Amino acid sequence: MSDTEPNHTTLEARLTAIFAPTLESMGYEVVRIAVLGRQRPTVQIMVDRADGAPITVEDCETVSYQVGTMVQVDDPMPGAWTLEVSSPGIDRPLTRAKDWVRYAGHLARAETVFPVDGRKRFSGIVLGADETSAKMRLDDGKEVSLPLVDIRRAKLVLTDALIDATTQSPLPN
Repeated sequence: MSDTEPNHTTLEARLTAIFAPTLESMGYEVVRIAVLGRQRPTVQIMVDRADGAPITVEDCETVSYQVGTMVQVDDPMPGAWTLEVSSPGIDRPLTRAKDWVRYAGHLARAETVFPVDGRKRFSGIVLGADETSAKMRLDDGKEVSLPLVDIRRAKLVLTDALIDATTQSPLPN
């Protein structure tokens, strides 16, 4: 897994393979694609701007229009579904190694597919990542290394420090 590629499950990976190259050529990075619900699923696409500028409503409209056009050519899911495009928000998911590096020093929660040191749920300070593992300092002071490919979900926890860091000046990409 590269430090710029989100970790996705099978359907999400297929959707990412369809949408990401075009969105990247337009100056966006896919943070996460999630399929939520069963009867009429919602395809949720979270994007960042590659230039590091904040996502605007206009950016979401642009991405939504482009994805809608692509779906007309290659309908990736049978039946009716809803498209939702958004920014990752302040308490964003951590899906790529670069997210773990960018938000080092902030509080996060993570859940793995397989146990690491006898557990699947973790809470603590993000320490960064390399090409294979994300690192955290847990609430008990112990450091843990989580294999990126085995992280089911991870996200920042909304804290005053995170709000201060994102409102004073945008964090670097």
